[in-house]
Amino acid sequence: MSDGGELQRQRIDKWLWAARFFKTRSLAAAAVDGGRVKWNDQHVKPARELKPGDELDIVAGELRWTVVVQGVNAQRRPAPEARLLYEETADSTARRLQQLEIRRLAPMPGADLKGRPTKKAGRLIRGFNE
Repeated sequence: MSDGGELQRQRIDKWLWAARFFKTRSLAAAAVDGGRVKWNDQHVKPARELKPGDELDIVAGELRWTVVVQGVNAQRRPAPEARLLYEETADSTARRLQQLEIRRLAPMPGADLKGRPTKKAGRLIRGFNE
């Protein structure tokens, strides 16, 4: 994390990568360009510089976070250290946990299907497609 004077600002795409919201910096830049990341409720470009205290709305997949930047780090560090770079708001935590619970309770379509289809199922599939 940043100490007294060396690093107080960082590009938003690099911060999202260092904070482990995205696997690569190019994915983070694409998310910012695509409007899935907002800085203080504004659409921004990947080169926008962040500083501690800024608020971000991040949509990654089905999950949505609202975080306040606590620090910046030039390198991607392990997950426990990356979590120190931001603080998630209480509303965001509650919303995200509710989404995860709904996802856990709702059965995935086709979750009961295992292995290859039987001959009968294959005939039904071919009949449906023709």
